Amino acid sequence: MFASKVLKKIRSMKWWQSLSKHLEVEFVEGLTQLLTAIACSADQVTVKMKVLSFCPNSAVSASLPNLIIFFITYHIHKLESAQFNVTGPGHPVTAVVGEATVLPCHLSARISAVNMEVRWFRSEFLSFVHLYQHGKDQYGNQMPDYRGRTELLKAGITDGNVSLQILNIRHSDEGHYKCFVQDGSFYEEAPLELKIAALGSNPLISVESHQDGGIWVVCQSSGWYPEPKVLWRDRSGQELPSLSEAKSLGDSGLFETENSIIIKEHSNRYLSCWIRNTVLNQEKESTVYIADFFFPRVNPWMVALSVILPVLFGFIGLTVHLFKIKGKRDTEIDDLQRELDWRRNIVFPGLGSSAPPVQEVNVTLDPDTAYPHLVLSEDRKSVRRGDTRQDLPDNPERFDTEPCVLGCEGFTSGRHCWEVEVGDGRFWAVGVARESVGRKGWISFSPEGGIWAVGRCRWWGGEFQALTSPVTPLPLSQVPSRIRVCLDCDRGQVTFIDAGDEAPIFTFPPGSVPGERIRPWLQVLGPGSQLRLCP
Repeated sequence: MFASKVLKKIRSMKWWQSLSKHLEVEFVEGLTQLLTAIACSADQVTVKMKVLSFCPNSAVSASLPNLIIFFITYHIHKLESAQFNVTGPGHPVTAVVGEATVLPCHLSARISAVNMEVRWFRSEFLSFVHLYQHGKDQYGNQMPDYRGRTELLKAGITDGNVSLQILNIRHSDEGHYKCFVQDGSFYEEAPLELKIAALGSNPLISVESHQDGGIWVVCQSSGWYPEPKVLWRDRSGQELPSLSEAKSLGDSGLFETENSIIIKEHSNRYLSCWIRNTVLNQEKESTVYIADFFFPRVNPWMVALSVILPVLFGFIGLTVHLFKIKGKRDTEIDDLQRELDWRRNIVFPGLGSSAPPVQEVNVTLDPDTAYPHLVLSEDRKSVRRGDTRQDLPDNPERFDTEPCVLGCEGFTSGRHCWEVEVGDGRFWAVGVARESVGRKGWISFSPEGGIWAVGRCRWWGGEFQALTSPVTPLPLSQVPSRIRVCLDCDRGQVTFIDAGDEAPIFTFPPGSVPGERIRPWLQVLGPGSQLRLCP
């Protein structure tokens, strides 16, 4: 009763009305305990606050106002000196390039930070990453690299959560940050480290050439951070030694890697290139199968024959040639005349009296068949090899392993011609393919595999060849920059002509092409190579 009466009297005073609710709760708690102790004392109650003693009789009544004033002063001082701690995660935060991440930070007392200043910065206090002040975000002196990419997560700000979200993470975001919080004259800050990681493209494996008695194979990939770990493995998962390794930083600050190996063992024809990001603990892997006929076979008798046979065949060839000049001049003239007639009908359509005219075809490329690394132009008249694999649907028509694309047009009869500009690209092939040509996995580049073409490929040593089985070298003094493809469906024949000087390049003989639907076919192998269909 005594404590209740005193509290009722205090609440009626004017100075009480200015106290906050928080002060009133603490004050009432402590004062109630104090007054109850005084009221219940029989002889003497000693209250120790800053070494003070009070008696239950006249001493209590005389000291009570002073005691109350001291009690209020003590609690006001206690509230004014209230402090908080700013706490970070205590460990580095890892973010992925291109994604969003949150930098955690909170007040340990879980008090509201709505009316406080929250500043995220790196090395310069005034040049900030993000600033929250006067109840709203401030962008005046924000670092240019972070404009439009930061957001203070205000959903938990009343509970002391002042975490920062950064959008579209970049390589340059890596480093140390500070979470600074200030309330009045008191402030605290917590450090935080942000680590960046990026998972690169799928490894691209290419068979380059024969070298040092084996097969030179190269694995390439880009877009990794930090520097990735690259391994070669055989079919059983055993690590194979690399020939060379080159890693470099691209323009975006991400790593590009090229790793090569020489394979000499037939047992290693199943070969995997394995690239791992040690920060994300993730990897990407590609596998290639190397057929037996790619492996060089060295035999002493073969070496001897390789020296003797060219001399022998050269002698026989010279004898036959002299015999033809002497005894079969008329046959040679007839052959030349037939070739002339053939060229007139193919190169100059409509001039042959008995042959139907050649139809010039406006060929366009079919995007549904294009290998995911191939990039088609908007008019679908040109194709180039891209740096990364595109996210395209794996439909039944699409080549999934070989960098090929088909034309939209198909032919079952008549004679048709179109031109392809190959430029000075190193690795490419042009020709025709049957409608049912294989699209999935490794395919045979030959008439047996449903392809009739000429081109330059790295596993042929970059020589210009016809894709027969085996390949036929085409010893031209200069590789044409524009090739004319002529398809005679009625005779089952494909002819390739240098569109520059109208000279014949190669002809697959009559009857080679089956009587089914035939479509234009292009292959782009090397980076930087581009093929364009002439209008």
